[in-house]
Amino acid sequence: MGRAGTGAGTGGAAVAVAGPLLLLLLARPPPATAGDSRKSDVRLVSEHFSQSPQKLSFYSWYGSARLFHFRVPPDTVLLRWLLQVSRGSGPACASVEITVYFRYGAPPVINPLGTSFPANSSVQSPFFIKMLDSNASLNISHPAPGDWFVAAHLPPASQKIEVKGFVPTCAYVFQPDMLVVRTVEVSILEPDVPLPQTLLSHPSYLKIFIPEYTQELRLELQGCAANGSLGCPVRLTVGAATLPRNFQKVLTCVSPTGACRLLLPSPPWDRWLQVTAKSLAGPRVLVAFQAVAALTACRPWTLNFQLLPQSSLNGSCNASTGLLPPHPGDHGGHGLGGSSRRHGGPCCLASYPVIREDLDVVSVRFWPVDRVWVRVRPATPSVMRLYMDTGMDSGGSLTVSLRANKTGITNSTLVAICVNAASPFLSFSTSLNCTTAFFQGSPLTLSAASHKADLIIPYPETDNWYLSLQLVCPENPEECEQALVLVETTLTLVPCLNDCGPYGQCVLLRRHSYLYAGCSCKAGWRGWSCTDNSTAQTVAQQRVAALLLTLSNLMFLAPIAVSVHRLLLVEASVYAYTMFFSTFYHACDQPGEAVLCILGYDTLQYCDFLGSGVSIWVTILCMARLKAAQKHVLFLLGTLIFAMSLQLDRRGAWNMMGPCLFAFVVMVTMWVYRCGRRRHCYPTSWQRWAFYLLPGISMAALGIAIYTSMMTSDNYYYTHSLWHVLLAGSAACLLPPREEHTKPWACSQKLTCRYQICKNHREDLYTVT
Repeated sequence: MGRAGTGAGTGGAAVAVAGPLLLLLLARPPPATAGDSRKSDVRLVSEHFSQSPQKLSFYSWYGSARLFHFRVPPDTVLLRWLLQVSRGSGPACASVEITVYFRYGAPPVINPLGTSFPANSSVQSPFFIKMLDSNASLNISHPAPGDWFVAAHLPPASQKIEVKGFVPTCAYVFQPDMLVVRTVEVSILEPDVPLPQTLLSHPSYLKIFIPEYTQELRLELQGCAANGSLGCPVRLTVGAATLPRNFQKVLTCVSPTGACRLLLPSPPWDRWLQVTAKSLAGPRVLVAFQAVAALTACRPWTLNFQLLPQSSLNGSCNASTGLLPPHPGDHGGHGLGGSSRRHGGPCCLASYPVIREDLDVVSVRFWPVDRVWVRVRPATPSVMRLYMDTGMDSGGSLTVSLRANKTGITNSTLVAICVNAASPFLSFSTSLNCTTAFFQGSPLTLSAASHKADLIIPYPETDNWYLSLQLVCPENPEECEQALVLVETTLTLVPCLNDCGPYGQCVLLRRHSYLYAGCSCKAGWRGWSCTDNSTAQTVAQQRVAALLLTLSNLMFLAPIAVSVHRLLLVEASVYAYTMFFSTFYHACDQPGEAVLCILGYDTLQYCDFLGSGVSIWVTILCMARLKAAQKHVLFLLGTLIFAMSLQLDRRGAWNMMGPCLFAFVVMVTMWVYRCGRRRHCYPTSWQRWAFYLLPGISMAALGIAIYTSMMTSDNYYYTHSLWHVLLAGSAACLLPPREEHTKPWACSQKLTCRYQICKNHREDLYTVT
């Protein structure tokens, strides 16, 4: 495999940054080469992990992607993803392209729609593969132990709004399996203790523990010989592979003379570091060497505000402050023969204790103990550690907001800031790139021209994060000797940035016990936090859309008036109910400024759907001209059925079409019965057909066509408003006329108890035309 990197070796050693070490296999795994002896190595065991499959969706927002969460065990030397896709067998099931993302430590940050992220966001390009509806596999050598995430989705969704159950769909089911090969025999590499190793046909697996406050790690191969002769055909792979970016280090020793060593600044703290040694001399050549590790540590200057007097905070971080008395003979630097975990000497950082305050789900606030301001000096960096290794903090966004005191910073001074995971960046005196041994941090700066700096990290990796600050003077270092800058820090973990703004909704998503958040945008706004306005509606367009969707419901005044005029009081009540809740549901369904909610959104939506279905139900049954008792029983029974079906599935088309088709069958049956009884067509009047029934049926058919096949996200405000008009207009036209002996707008009889009933003077209800 190719490795891109920089040659930084001395004395015949070549050091490079390892490539991704990934091999994509679209069918079966390739046969093992002569040098690949994993299958015959008794030190390796294999394990298989699987999760329940999920149905894929076409992508419209982050909630459309299906997320899978795995945990890779320690000492894993090979990770293989087996990706399985199955689809239905219907005519709508065509081959589609499936995108699968991989990331270590947090859910992948994806952007299939090419939208923009919020300003000051730190986003890495995701690692992904594209596959058709067939199986595939992916290999990762020496993966990092811990959380790994896989996300998959279908191509971006079309703008067409499809009615559920009305248009045939196809189910694409995705299931990833994780196979790991891990070693059960690992040699422990202790600091300053040479560890003899021999390589023949199998690689050697080592690991070394990196304690906290380790400033530097040095690895060296000594006494290397192949078959007794000088030479060192050995390749060391240090660190674990991560995605989307991989910072593994590879040390290749090519010279028979000279030292072969690797220097790693700021290695990850409080964890085991994997080291793999592999012979490059062939399977039958014996290679012997000694591996030596040395750790250079610094003493932290921990600020305890409850114990230290205020005057002591003005001291610099060195042995002369009286806070940290040095040990005699202690030195700041240590070579390979003098590694150190001593407690004296100059400190390399000023550690500010941080309090973690959990506010809610994926919502945390970090703040320094007893104060907000952090003192930044030129001698050593000030470091704050953010505890985000709980496994439940990677589903939100880490926000860092810094503000410098204007009086403390001058034109020649600069506050350099780095935000890193696993270990802090400490080498401000040599570089400002925020690169540690295995992580690329995010740089920030505060200056006289810019006193504020902000950083947003969507889905931060599960780890301890570090905020490092140091005062630097690039032009005149002497000015920084006695300088001091106070920096105010605001560090929070939030589910969604700014709660997705006025044009979005922050949705909490769940995969088993893992919680993460995403933004669902409205009104044409897009992006990770609904901040991309490239396709957004203007405020005027939003108001016009809201007026169309709400005022179009006033068309129901026509069937209400017709019903009252013809003494169809139950039907009039249903139409009034539908008009009221449809108006306020669409007023509440609007994003941004044009919104008004008199009840909960879910309640208004349910009442709107219920009213629409019952309106169609009572209109069709009223056209059947049943007896009063039969009609009202069916009215009540249909309303109860609608209430139940909408509770089961509010978006299902057949939940509304099923009862309406039943009512249509009842109407047709009654009309056929009358035709057979009278020996002529019913209704008998051609005026009734020409001016009422045919226009009403045409409007109903056009409304159904628009509702089921013409609505898109762009024209929804216009087509749905037209649907309101057509539905109300068809109801006004299709309502049957009143009885011949019934006076309009009044009841025919008054009871002594002051109640009124509407009585038909004709015994045969079926003769009314």
